[in-house]
Amino acid sequence: MPGISAIISGTGMSVPERVMSNRDLERIVDTSDEWITTRTGIRERRIAGEDELLSDHATAAAQRALDSAGLTPGDVDLIVLATVTPDMPVPATACAIHQRLGCRKAAAAFDMQAGCSGFIYAQSVAKQFVINGRCRHVLVIGAELLSRYIDWQDRTTCVIFADGAGAVVMSTGELPRGVLASAMYADGSLGDLISLPGGGVKHPPSPEMLEQRLQYIRMRGNETFKTAVRCLAEVCREVLDQAGLAPGDVDWFVPHQANRRIIDAVGDRLGIEPERCYVNIDRYGNTSSASIPIALDEAARAGSVKPGDIVLMAAFGAGLTWAASVVRW
Repeated sequence: MPGISAIISGTGMSVPERVMSNRDLERIVDTSDEWITTRTGIRERRIAGEDELLSDHATAAAQRALDSAGLTPGDVDLIVLATVTPDMPVPATACAIHQRLGCRKAAAAFDMQAGCSGFIYAQSVAKQFVINGRCRHVLVIGAELLSRYIDWQDRTTCVIFADGAGAVVMSTGELPRGVLASAMYADGSLGDLISLPGGGVKHPPSPEMLEQRLQYIRMRGNETFKTAVRCLAEVCREVLDQAGLAPGDVDWFVPHQANRRIIDAVGDRLGIEPERCYVNIDRYGNTSSASIPIALDEAARAGSVKPGDIVLMAAFGAGLTWAASVVRW
């Protein structure tokens, strides 16, 4: 008899309508379209308006994922939201999504924070609830409004980060479909590579915090690049080995859309050709935990990812965290 597995039964995404191009950024900060494109691969990104909430896009993406799975909010047993930009610290934004979707009261909901690795972390958590029989359908959402934490005077970060949400439904299924292997890691000694120092109990809101601009994302780009390439290549090989697969078996590599040069470098180390790497960073920028589910939804709706395809996902983020999973679609 086939074994129980956690399959991706539906996908969805939502991004703000406002498009900010590199040319637009040239009028804000000392940069150029050529500089941004050459170093990041980004040409434009989506930026939320002042009246838009994270829960707006997370709820929309979740509903579209449910629609594509042929499910209703009443079918949801658990909502796991990966984000570093919640609507507010308390209550969890997952609970706001729960209410807005109209999920049943028995369904659980919580936020989790693992930086840009958040979606794969959340997917791994959802997988456990599905395969142990506690849940039949879990909404896994990655969503960010990073523009609210961008220092528009810092050209090393303001050209990179953007807004959006993606979601998948993880449902009970049977092997050989589903999540075949996953792995998660963290190294707290590298926490200063990507950080947002202000706003918590360490540096609570104050005039001094604002004066030091601690309320904005900080990143040490060169060190992050080197660490990301090494860690992503290693964790991808690990999950492929766990699944009894080789890089040549991968139909689609869907990495976190952090930087085109990182994606190319990891693909090269793994021996995965560019035509098998799904890349949309040129249109959306770095949406952190939302980047992989946005890419999955685009690929699925375009018919690029087909039933039976082997999909390799990998991400790294603040913490430092990194993770990967391999799925048979």
